[in-house]
Amino acid sequence: MITGKIVGLGSYLPPKIMTNDDLAQIVETNDEWITERTGIKRRHVADGIEDKSSTMACKAAKAAVEDAGIDPTEIDLIVVASTTPDLVFPELSVCVQGAVGASENCACFDVNSACPGFIAAYNTAQGFIESGNSKCALVIGAECLTNYVDWEDRGTCILFGDGAGCAVLKATEVDASEKNSFIMRSSLSRGTCLHCENMKQPKRFEEEGFLKSTNMFMAGRDVFRFVVTEIPQLVEDLSNKYGFDINDVDHFVFHQANLRIIEATAKKLQIPLEKFPLTIADTGNISSASIPVLLTQMKKEGQLKKGDKIVMSSFGGGLTWGANYFVF
Repeated sequence: MITGKIVGLGSYLPPKIMTNDDLAQIVETNDEWITERTGIKRRHVADGIEDKSSTMACKAAKAAVEDAGIDPTEIDLIVVASTTPDLVFPELSVCVQGAVGASENCACFDVNSACPGFIAAYNTAQGFIESGNSKCALVIGAECLTNYVDWEDRGTCILFGDGAGCAVLKATEVDASEKNSFIMRSSLSRGTCLHCENMKQPKRFEEEGFLKSTNMFMAGRDVFRFVVTEIPQLVEDLSNKYGFDINDVDHFVFHQANLRIIEATAKKLQIPLEKFPLTIADTGNISSASIPVLLTQMKKEGQLKKGDKIVMSSFGGGLTWGANYFVF
C-alpha cells in the first residue's frame, strides 16, 4: 500500500523573543506565575512586516525542501494550515508555491482547523497520496497568534507565540502496519470555551465591544478538563481501532499548548513523560505550527529515527481534536 512518509522537516521562528519578564511589564503577572501554570518561559513574536504567516510559511517550507533534498518541481501538492493568515487570497499555499519554486502543476489550498490544523492538513495530503493524486506534498502550519491576543488579559496573552513548520511527504510503498492512521473529532456544543468571534474589520472598530470580539477568548479550566479527558480517550480509541500497543510508541508528539496538560495526559495514559518531547518552554502555544516545529527540533537533535512509532495529537477551537499513528 502507498502512504506519505516524512522525508524532510523545516521550521521558522521569528527572532524577536518575549520573555515572561517582558510580559510582566504589560500585565499583572510574573515569571513564576506563568511557569508554574503553563511551563512557558518565552515565546517568539512576529513583527508583522518581515515576519507574518505568509512569509513564515515560506521560510519553513524552504528549510523543509532543503532538508528533504528534493527538486521543488517534484512537489505536486501544498496544504497550509493557518487560523491567522495575513492574506485573504491568494492562499498562503500559493505564496509557498512561488517561494519554493514549485511548478504550476502543483495543487495549492489552505485549511483552518484551529490548533489541530496541521493534523487536518496532514491527513488531507495523505488522502491525496493514498488515492494516487499526489506523489510529493508539503504540509505546513503557520500562525501569527500575537495579532489576536488581548494584551490586557493575562490568562491568554501569556500563552501564545508565532512561527511556522513544514513537513515534506513522499509517496512510499509500505506494509499495512506503517500506513497513516487517524481519528478526528469535533464538538460545537463545547466550543464556547475557546473561540475568536470576529475577524478584524477596521470599519467596525467604533462599534461597542467589536474590537474585543476580535481577540481570542479562552476559559482555561474548561479547556484543561476537556483535553485531559478527551485526548487520553482518543489515543486509546486510536490504539484499539488500528491495533497498536501504546506502550510500543516511541514518541507522543503533542500540540504544545500547556505543560500541565501534557503531564496530566501522560499520567492518565500511564506513559513516561520522557516519551513526550517538548518545545513549550521556548515557543509557547503556536497553534497549528506547534507539531511541525516540534518534529523539526526532534530531527535536528537526533531524536527521530527511521522506524520510530509516533502518535501525534492536537486539540483546539471548535472544539476540535485529533490524533494520528504512523511510522517515521
